[in-house]
Amino acid sequence: MRNICVYCGGRIEDKIVTVVKENQGEVIIIDNVPAGVCTQCGEREYTSEVARKIETVIIKKKGIKKTKTVPVADLSVI
Repeated sequence: MRNICVYCGGRIEDKIVTVVKENQGEVIIIDNVPAGVCTQCGEREYTSEVARKIETVIIKKKGIKKTKTVPVADLSVI
């Protein structure tokens, strides 16, 4: 991964993050994802291997260990 953010020029640090994705109306939370995170704008970069694993979880539902109830708000009723 790069050391400089392509969007803002900030410094990229290696971190472990949580990724939240939606696929066909289903929310999938992936914990313990290694990423490069910009210290200035928060943009995330993933290696091709990590990106491939994220897609495998989202598309094939592999590696899912537990489920959580997630509250959903509707801003139009507030």
